[in-house]
Amino acid sequence: MVGHLSGPRIVAGPPGPKVERLLASVGVGPGGYSSPIVDTAQGVYVRDPDGNVFLDLISGRCVVNTGHNHPRVVEAVRGQLGRSIHWQTEQSFSLAERLAEMTGLGPAQVYWSQAGSMANEFAVKAVRRATGRPGVISFMGSYHGSSMGALSLSGYDPSMKRGYGPTLPGVYHMPYASCYRCPLGQEHPGCSLACLEYIEDYAFRSYVPADEVAAIFVEPVQGDAGWHVPPPGWHRGLRELCDRHGILLVADEVQTAFGRTGRWLGMDHWGVQPDVVLLGKAMASGVPLSACVLRRDLLESTDPEPIPIHAQSFSASPLGVAAAHATMDVIRDERLCERSEETGAYIKARLLELMDSHPLIGDVRGLGLLLGVEVVNDRERKTPNPEAATRVCAEAFRRGVFVLSMGSYGGRALRIAPPLIITEEQVDTVIEVLDESLKAVERSQGL
Repeated sequence: MVGHLSGPRIVAGPPGPKVERLLASVGVGPGGYSSPIVDTAQGVYVRDPDGNVFLDLISGRCVVNTGHNHPRVVEAVRGQLGRSIHWQTEQSFSLAERLAEMTGLGPAQVYWSQAGSMANEFAVKAVRRATGRPGVISFMGSYHGSSMGALSLSGYDPSMKRGYGPTLPGVYHMPYASCYRCPLGQEHPGCSLACLEYIEDYAFRSYVPADEVAAIFVEPVQGDAGWHVPPPGWHRGLRELCDRHGILLVADEVQTAFGRTGRWLGMDHWGVQPDVVLLGKAMASGVPLSACVLRRDLLESTDPEPIPIHAQSFSASPLGVAAAHATMDVIRDERLCERSEETGAYIKARLLELMDSHPLIGDVRGLGLLLGVEVVNDRERKTPNPEAATRVCAEAFRRGVFVLSMGSYGGRALRIAPPLIITEEQVDTVIEVLDESLKAVERSQGL
C-alpha cells in the first residue's frame, strides 16, 4: 500500500540524480524533465524516484478523477486478481447497464476498448454502418485521439497529422463555438451562433451534402484546444440541426465525464441527449478501459444477424471493469460531482483574482474542475503567448506543481484539472505557486 504523501515538496532538482540517470538512458537531458516520473502516487500527489512530491494539477490528463490509488478502486482490482484477468465477466454486463443508465441511452449496446482513441475508431464504423452514409463532421480544435481514424477526426494541431496523410476520407471540420478567439472573427452574443449557421448555410449548401453525413462528433467542452465552453443554445442547436437532417450526434465525453465538469456527463449541463456517447480515461481510474455506448436500435435495424463489427482481445478487461464499478461507486458515495462543482467554483474565483494582478492571464474559463487559463501577450488584443505558457509550467514544476499548457487557434492555456478530491487548502497552495510562477515569467519578460 502507498504510504501517506503530502506536498508539494522538492528535495532534489528536479530532476534529481535518479531521474537524471533515467532520462540519460533514453537520450534526454535534464531540461527534458517536465512531467513527473512516478515512483508512487496517492490522492492529488505524485512522488518521483528522487523523493520529489508534486501536486498533480492535470489528474494524469483527466484520468484519475477519484485521485491516485483510491483505496476502494485498488481493493476492487486486487479482489479481481485470482478470479479472472481476461475475457468478459458478469460484471461487464452490469457495467453496461450502469453506463446505459448514466448516458440515457438504454436499452443500449456497449462496445469496449482500452482507450478513447479506440472508442472513436469504433464510433466512426458504427455511424457509417447504422446510417449507410459516408460523411462525418468534426470540429476545428478538436481532439479525439491519435490512432488513424481518431487522428482524422481531430483538428487540434497540424503536427498531429504531418507526415501521416492521407487521413481517413469523408471527414469535414467545422468551426467550434470557441468564443474567446472565434474562428469566424465574430463576437458573442451578437454573432447569432454564426458557427452553427456556417454548417447549415454554407457547408451544406456548397461542399458537404447533408444527406451523406452520418454523424457529427463533438466534445461537450473542447479540451486540448484550451477548455472552450460553448455558449448557451449551441449544443441544443447542434442537436436540432442533426435531427433536421437525420444525422447522428456523437458526444466524445472521454475527458468530460465522471464528474469532471460537475456532472456525470458534460452534456448534462445543456440537457442534450446524444445518440452515441464515448467514454474512457476516468471510467476506471487509470486501469485501461473505454466504451462506445449507443442506442441498441441503431445497429440492430441494419444488422439482424449478430455480425462481429468490432472485437478486440482485451475488450471489457475484468480488471478495468472491476475498477470502473468501484470508480462509479466512489463518485456517487463521495459526492464527487458536487465536490467538482463546488471546488471548481472556488478555484475559478481564485484564478480570476490572479487575473486581476497578472497581465499574462487573458481569460479564465471552464466548468467544474475542468478549467483553462489563457496566457497572452496582450489581454485586449488576445495575442497568444505560448512561450510564456510553457515557462509558467516549468516554474510551477520547479516548485512542485505539475501543470501543462495546451491549446489551438494559436493560443495556449494552462490546464487546471486536478483530481476531484482536491481540497480548498490544496487549491490555496496551487494558487500560491501559480502566483510565484507567473511573477517569475512576467519579470523575465519585463511585464
